[in-house]
Amino acid sequence: MIQVFVTGGTFDKEYNYLTGELYFKDTHLKEMFERGRSEVELDIKTLMMVDSLEIRDEDLAIIVYNCVKTPANRILITHGTDRMVETARLLAESGIEGKTIVLTGAMIPYAFGTSSDGFFNLGSALAFSQVLPPGVYIVMNGRYFHWDHVRKNRQTGTFEELNGSGDN
Repeated sequence: MIQVFVTGGTFDKEYNYLTGELYFKDTHLKEMFERGRSEVELDIKTLMMVDSLEIRDEDLAIIVYNCVKTPANRILITHGTDRMVETARLLAESGIEGKTIVLTGAMIPYAFGTSSDGFFNLGSALAFSQVLPPGVYIVMNGRYFHWDHVRKNRQTGTFEELNGSGDN
């Protein structure tokens, strides 16, 4: 079984057609897994619905606590891309052993339809979470990265390897 934790981020944002603002309503994860016809046993739990630029220390503590507490040894976390690397670092430095933790997100909300990268990133993260050894990883754009060898390139809108991490 894979434990899925929802924390918000662009992944789950909705568009308000009247104001032009993005906001949170509910997660799209269950629908996305059903639409993708996933047959993987999952436990989906929403921890919070926040933009990662607004994530607080209390929110990070909730994420770490739930990763420690879950009996699952494979964890997938949806997260905002702006602070994803920082959260991955915190998880890696929290002393959680024997668990594979994969963080993923989207640059464009899933609600935007075919222009969103969320569906692809979620499927990639689900696959990588099943095969990677214990550790903390970021999965974006069909690639996985070790938590300490990745950064978000704000010019290209993609994640990239740092220092030869050997990602795929």
